[in-house]
Amino acid sequence: MSISLASPTSLPAARWSTFAVFVANGFGFGAWATAIPSLKAMLSLSAAELSWALLAMSIGGVIAMQPASHIIQKIGGTGRATRYASFVYAAALALPLLAPSLLFLCLACALVGGAICLMDVAMNAHATKVEVQWGSAINSSFHAGFSLGGLAGTGFGALMLILHVPSHFLLLPAAAVVLVVVAIATPRLGPGDTAKHAPGPIFRLPERSIALLAVVLTLCFMSEGAMADWSGIYLTSLGETPARAASGYAAFSATMVMGRLVGDMVVRRFGRPMVIGAGCALAATGLILATALPWFYAVVAGFALVGAGLSNVVPCVFSTAAARASSPAAGIAEVSTAGFGGFLSGPPLIGAVAAKFDMRAGIGVIAAAATLAALVSLRLKATPKQ
Repeated sequence: MSISLASPTSLPAARWSTFAVFVANGFGFGAWATAIPSLKAMLSLSAAELSWALLAMSIGGVIAMQPASHIIQKIGGTGRATRYASFVYAAALALPLLAPSLLFLCLACALVGGAICLMDVAMNAHATKVEVQWGSAINSSFHAGFSLGGLAGTGFGALMLILHVPSHFLLLPAAAVVLVVVAIATPRLGPGDTAKHAPGPIFRLPERSIALLAVVLTLCFMSEGAMADWSGIYLTSLGETPARAASGYAAFSATMVMGRLVGDMVVRRFGRPMVIGAGCALAATGLILATALPWFYAVVAGFALVGAGLSNVVPCVFSTAAARASSPAAGIAEVSTAGFGGFLSGPPLIGAVAAKFDMRAGIGVIAAAATLAALVSLRLKATPKQ
């Protein structure tokens, strides 16, 4: 299925508009990551209570992800769905810090989680259609946009902290930036995939041919979600200020951007299975370093290794799943659902472990998950196209 575009100039416009949407998504996520320590302090939350809020975000995301493909068809295509989901995301982003209590925080986080999942499915489906029409691999560039946005959002969030913006309003400026970007970019997305596919079950397990890929992505997304939600908390638990603690996620985002900018070249040189396995191993090394040496510079260096390691795992898993599954769309949808479950379940798992033991133990659990991902990836074998 190709993308319906009105003119020859529409394809570049669709590509860069899609890139901008990925940037906006990452920007909001980066700003959220820097605001979590302030949110925890503002409501005097324990690690266990914060984990409940993050669990609510997971639940909201899972609920929204199951019917996402059906919603995209009902709305009228990936382009229109991406636009609507982007506006919902921008509107919901600031709600958690406006919550007056843990109950309202959980409700707000559930809404944000749902918005994140709807936007994630829509924009990735749209990016896949743009890539097909483009005729060459450009998926890493879209994910680089997310990482670049995360880096910018982290810096923006740190700036808000330095300027002593009241905690309740920390995310309002970031939400405004996301709103402006999506308002400018989304009208030029194009319709994307508007085909009426045969209805299937709202939820289906990954096909046998991509089951290992789904496991790897789930474990790696646990690490990526942990970087966003707990890297700042971990550094503040070591005595760092919230502004200085933002360095952890900034280092993670910076190396992820750099890794994705050279990702296509690396994949052509070594192949996707090798890139997935080596990336998981490098991420595990970084998390072990951050756990074993709880000093500021060692932790930041460890988080930087995590970003470099995970940078091309997601694009490689998506491309490999698309090639091995019964159809590209089914492959991407199935591993995405599994992976996003890990992305959202990792942070509350860390919170539960941290409440029982301490933050080092929580990060250690994610280190174990990344190590397991590296071991599982050894079972992946290249096909002639990979």
